[in-house]
Amino acid sequence: MATVNIYLTFNGNCREAFNFYQSVFGGEFPYVGTYGEMPPQEGMPPLPEDQKDRIMHISLPISKETSLMGSDTGGEWAANYKEGNNFSISVNAESKEEADRIFGALAKGGEVSMPMDKTFWGSYFGMLTDPFGINWMVSFELSNPQ
Repeated sequence: MATVNIYLTFNGNCREAFNFYQSVFGGEFPYVGTYGEMPPQEGMPPLPEDQKDRIMHISLPISKETSLMGSDTGGEWAANYKEGNNFSISVNAESKEEADRIFGALAKGGEVSMPMDKTFWGSYFGMLTDPFGINWMVSFELSNPQ
């Protein structure tokens, strides 16, 4: 069965927010990645210097089953940023087929912002907004056995 976590989006203060959450919940960050550490993306312009230290992804385990995850927005994605709508529900599927099924069902009548595809970080991943305006991220870790 898939697991569900909350994914928070910030406009440049993700690191500050997650340091605060760490002070509340404790624990360690298993991964902190910045946009400046991303490999170059074909067809994309170079990243502005002031965007390179922004957080591309961070996670903080809260319990055995759940994590708080987040990132900073930037570039074209920042245009839709608004406090209050700056979260997504992240679904981690147990198989590629389950990821496709969940993504397809949630996308019916909604809007796909990133179709399901393999990513440079090793996931099969996509993003969408469902017909009720809720943002979703669906992923399957490709290193997992199917």
